[in-house]
Amino acid sequence: MFFGNSKKSKPQNRIDSLIGSDTKIEGNIVFSGGLRVDGCVKGNISEASDQPSTLVLSEQARIEGVIRVSHVVINGSVLGPVQAHEYVELQSKSRVTGDVFYKTLEMHVGAIVEGKLVHREGAAEQPVEVQPVPSN
Repeated sequence: MFFGNSKKSKPQNRIDSLIGSDTKIEGNIVFSGGLRVDGCVKGNISEASDQPSTLVLSEQARIEGVIRVSHVVINGSVLGPVQAHEYVELQSKSRVTGDVFYKTLEMHVGAIVEGKLVHREGAAEQPVEVQPVPSN
């Protein structure tokens, strides 16, 4: 039986971890599976190596740092670059201050990006070097 390319990543359909709306985290987060953020994170968010994962940011979410994941759905605020190896969805309340790197992009009416939209043809490209977000 032929299963096609097993390297192709699929978005995570379930949420394994939740950062609640009253939660504030200072520090980097590395996760696998599905992560939903309703609170505030000051730090970088990335998926565990070789584990395609999905990050969902609700309307209340605020991220100050670099995001590096396979799939991301944003409806909150991001101050920093977003690097998705596969898919980015910018919902109507999303506000991204930084460049967005994507392979597939879905952008809803009302979404705001203050930065460049950069298409990445190959998912295996080297990550783009970015400067860390300065702390206040």
